[in-house]
Amino acid sequence: MNPPVTSRKLRILLAEDVNVIAMSMAHALERAGYEVRVAHDGEECLRMALDDVPDLLLLDIMMPKLDGIEVLKQLRQDERTRNLAVVVCSAKDFKTERDVAAQLGAAGYFIKSSDPDALVTKVADVFSPPAQTATASDQPGGQVWVPMLKTGRAHFKLWGTRGSTPTLGGRFQRHGGNTSCMSFHIGDDLIVFDAGSGIRDLGIEIMGSKARRIHLFITHTHWDHIQGFPFFIPAYVPGYELVIYGSKGFGKNLEDIFRGQLDRDYFPVQMEDMHGNLQFRLLPDGPVNIGDAQVTWEFAHHPLPTVGYKVKAEGRTLVWMPDDEFLQGYTGTPHELTRDHGLVRQFDKIIEFVSGADVLIHEAQYTAEEYPKKIGWGHSSVPNAAVLMKLAGIRRWIVTHHDPMHDDAFLETKLNLTRQILAEIGHPDIAVTHGYDGMTEYLTR
Repeated sequence: MNPPVTSRKLRILLAEDVNVIAMSMAHALERAGYEVRVAHDGEECLRMALDDVPDLLLLDIMMPKLDGIEVLKQLRQDERTRNLAVVVCSAKDFKTERDVAAQLGAAGYFIKSSDPDALVTKVADVFSPPAQTATASDQPGGQVWVPMLKTGRAHFKLWGTRGSTPTLGGRFQRHGGNTSCMSFHIGDDLIVFDAGSGIRDLGIEIMGSKARRIHLFITHTHWDHIQGFPFFIPAYVPGYELVIYGSKGFGKNLEDIFRGQLDRDYFPVQMEDMHGNLQFRLLPDGPVNIGDAQVTWEFAHHPLPTVGYKVKAEGRTLVWMPDDEFLQGYTGTPHELTRDHGLVRQFDKIIEFVSGADVLIHEAQYTAEEYPKKIGWGHSSVPNAAVLMKLAGIRRWIVTHHDPMHDDAFLETKLNLTRQILAEIGHPDIAVTHGYDGMTEYLTR
């Protein structure tokens, strides 16, 4: 496809740090009639774009000195390049990168390939978009309809999806490294589940709004579910009310457990320094009603009294069960397991509790190969968790509590294996994804 006819050659700035790829892409574009300049790292790209604004920037993500996303952010903050056409060219084909690029106004996202014609076609499409069938002037009153996200609807956000201990490093960027925490928002009510390290970032966000009551439900008191509590800023600020719920049966009462991690031997400040209104409550036998939401609970299969939570709001149901060793000890094939199987019947309460959920956030921490050495640790294998999804008729499963040894590449392979197993056991229509820090969804029909 040829470039549009203009009085001059259209100028393209290509940001690519791998020389052989840069040469191939530049050659293909020059043959198609474009003028091409090449930047070999992020800092050089930013300088070249600001010094002489091109007609189009082809921007790699993984570059030395400054990554492509940061380059794009800085370009959008400068008046000269605020409206610069940018196509992200990357070998990474992840939803996270695509979403960030779109939010920053990228005109397209191109997956690098060995076919130079595909790149030329993509560039030509940017310069010569398809003819529009209607314009703003064709609409009543010349108005452009711009939909706005209705943030008042019930929605949840994952702040931590890692199990056992936080992780960090480049290999864990996509899924994140914070331990368990989820917030549920409905109207002015805020419900939080678990206080792993992810609750720190939640607390920072909360401080941008007015003081309010926060309901915090703890599944159990293992470190990865409470370790972020000392860093939860609203707990220290007068005017905030924090109601903390937990199950009966701990060796110590709930308040003593939280107070203990603020002991002077472990932490420089104590619970007395928390000037928010802290209240500790045992979970009642019946539901907890918070505004228009209802929270119920059921015991999960995990060491200590551990529970999972079910939230009903706006006619929808969400279940949070990050720690649950479903079918403990079973290492056989999942294909023939039914509700009548002797082992399965022991888990009837869990199956009934999660059945009918519109969204189930449930772990599958171990692969089938890993699980035999982890039996009794309180976490499910992938095939055993897949059986729960089938028997409970789950249609939307978000996998959480990722093992700290599982990096992004491993988790991608693990997710594909999970989908394969679900199809093989006769539950292929389930929508299954891996949770990640920052994941936000609205409970819409």
